[in-house]
Amino acid sequence: MFAPTHSAYLLVSHGSRDPRPQQAMNSLADLFRQCLGSRNHVWRSPFSAAADQVGVMTATLELGPLPLAQQIVQAGEQAAQQGYRQLQVVPLFLLPGTHVMDDIPQEVAIAQTRLGSSIQVVLTPHLGAHPGMVRCVRSRLARFPQAAWILLAHGSRRSGANAPIETLATQVGAIAAYWMTPPQLEAQVQRLIEAGHSRLGVVPYFLFEGTTTDAIADKVQALAQHYPTLALHLAAPLGPDPDLADLLMDLALVPA
Repeated sequence: MFAPTHSAYLLVSHGSRDPRPQQAMNSLADLFRQCLGSRNHVWRSPFSAAADQVGVMTATLELGPLPLAQQIVQAGEQAAQQGYRQLQVVPLFLLPGTHVMDDIPQEVAIAQTRLGSSIQVVLTPHLGAHPGMVRCVRSRLARFPQAAWILLAHGSRRSGANAPIETLATQVGAIAAYWMTPPQLEAQVQRLIEAGHSRLGVVPYFLFEGTTTDAIADKVQALAQHYPTLALHLAAPLGPDPDLADLLMDLALVPA
């Protein structure tokens, strides 16, 4: 396991033109920083502006002011100046799609080459790989009992990338649907209606509210109007909360 000593952290999300995901990521970064600061064994840089500051920064893969590799370089340079020896890059992604398996590792490799030996850049597992995601999803299902649930994820066309979603859906007693790939939401709603269910719940397997979750809400409303006798409940996306911050703590302490 990695020792957390002398590590700074860079949380990487997809990026969006909608300001809400970045605001939510900043909130999650604050929660993560609080978790790190509460651990007595976490090292705090003597060069930080505040005595209790722990190095947690954020970046985006797309739609950022700079390419991700350059954002990592800037974070690494800042961390090295503050006395950190290691920068852990934590992907805030739920699926092992192309971004997680190809794009981010490539950007990390470019950044490490540019940074040289000034600081070690370590890529942790992505957030969706943590087994604790089962607990996070179950907590949302428990708020609306006696429903058949659909776990609605973004979906990936990469071979095998949706398999963890199918597994997660089975573990929480739901069926999977995808926003971008089949089977999509409407088909799975129809499947459950044909199976005799009259109370359905949809839990968006997305980290933060944004344009996609808005579109999901519109779709669920349209389905409710199309099936007026169906009780259709839409849960909130995961959002920044202490449970997710705890999962990030685990990811920051295990090797990639």
